[in-house]
Amino acid sequence: MSEITAGIQKLVFGIFECEMLCRRRETENTESHGLCRAEKTRRQQQNIMREEKLQYDLNRLEAIPETEPERQQYFIEKCREVLCEKETELGRPLRFCVTTFGCQMNSRDSEKLSAILEKVGYQETEKEEEADFVLYNTCTVRENANLRVYGRLGYLNSMKKKHPHLVIALCGCMMQEKEVVAKIKKSYRFVDLIFGTHNIYKLAELLYQTLVQKKMVVDVWDDAEGIVEDLPAKRKYPFKSGVNIMFGCNNFCSYCIVPYVRGRERSREPQEIVDEVRRLAADGVVEVMLLGQNVNSYGKNLKEPISFAELLRRVEEVEGIERIRFMTSHPKDLSNELIEVMAASKKICPHLHLPMQSGSSRILQKMNRRYTKEQYLALVDRIRAKIPDISLTTDIIVGFPGETEEDFEETLDVVRRVQFDSAFTFIYSKRSGTPAAAMEEQVPEDVVKERFDRLLTEVQTIAAKMCGRDAGTVQKVLVEEVDTQKEGYMSGRLGNNTIVHFPADPSLIGKIVDVYLEESKGFYYMGRMRET
Repeated sequence: MSEITAGIQKLVFGIFECEMLCRRRETENTESHGLCRAEKTRRQQQNIMREEKLQYDLNRLEAIPETEPERQQYFIEKCREVLCEKETELGRPLRFCVTTFGCQMNSRDSEKLSAILEKVGYQETEKEEEADFVLYNTCTVRENANLRVYGRLGYLNSMKKKHPHLVIALCGCMMQEKEVVAKIKKSYRFVDLIFGTHNIYKLAELLYQTLVQKKMVVDVWDDAEGIVEDLPAKRKYPFKSGVNIMFGCNNFCSYCIVPYVRGRERSREPQEIVDEVRRLAADGVVEVMLLGQNVNSYGKNLKEPISFAELLRRVEEVEGIERIRFMTSHPKDLSNELIEVMAASKKICPHLHLPMQSGSSRILQKMNRRYTKEQYLALVDRIRAKIPDISLTTDIIVGFPGETEEDFEETLDVVRRVQFDSAFTFIYSKRSGTPAAAMEEQVPEDVVKERFDRLLTEVQTIAAKMCGRDAGTVQKVLVEEVDTQKEGYMSGRLGNNTIVHFPADPSLIGKIVDVYLEESKGFYYMGRMRET
């Protein structure tokens, strides 16, 4: 029996004993006050019914399913019962607000969490001040991410003082750090629920414990016990969806906290993934994004190993799916087989995010990236030889400990030679708990800032040129949303992930249409639909 189940049982047994004591005292008081026999009988019958109900609840509690997802379905129903009573008390629906910090993995997790909250009876709102349940799905890649969460908790505390029934929950990568949890337990005692990255599927169970116990619940696991399938899920867009294919990371880059908070790599079974994609296609999804910290190492830890390239072949066979994307790829694991599959595919988008981090082989070694500048450039050459029109994007860190001007010039050299369509550029910041945080030769702030500005100028100049290469052509565009900047216009994306704005009707959202790209604006296009 799990600790949480035992805790809930202990709590309910305590309630049972208190109820029985109260009933006995009530009976004694009734007899001492000389109430009429009819009234005595009525109260005795009420007490018997209450005892029977409590005993029934205990019996049901002892029959909690041990297997997943049946166990969580049970707690979804239990939460619904409790929340229904609260709605009656308040005379209105209960609302929830989920705020996501960090990467696309977190965004996908938040979709799952939101679906569970809707199943238990909450309605979604984007305004925290309207919510009865607020959940922060946290990121901890950088120290600033932690500070943002602490700052916003102060605001939630003021909200809770005005609305004591407000439930505040924290989950995600930040909660995997023991010192963070200790700080929250000590300084933010108004938080009701804390859980990590490995047990988000247990939200209904944890929420029920929180609602019944009415004190802080903390359930953070060091490692995952397995991958739970067939739980509720929702999507931000009805026509596209992320699909987790694996969890965790084994790379241990010296600057990165992810392996410590997301755990070791765990791949889903390929048939589970394909089945999920089929269900999405049947529900109107035309584009899927396969997600993992390092998708290129997918399948290596399965009982029957399978390559990521083979998984892509199987996903491509799903009818109704017109576009396939994936991220993130680690350069050291990107195989020639994958390049061949991408080149031959009619559905895999011609876009590859290939984090470089640094152009200096010396710095790459200190980062524990396990490839050199020369190997990265050779990989790019192989990719472009097979897929000439591919859009390459990357991540670059400036100011890693020990970086010299010569090292930085090596990074600029790679940027100029590869000609990235865009790059996410970051100033290195110490991340406690990682090897890089203890490294000597931290680069002075003014030097880092000067290098960062130079890099940004170079990246933006090249990106503007690369973005404009399709001007004057007709391209397929997935219509995503109404353009908020220009009335009567829609916004969509090319296969290479570039945004296009063009005059159209909202009825086209979710459809792939032909658009003539009239003008490049540096990082996006203005276009018009091709007349048929």
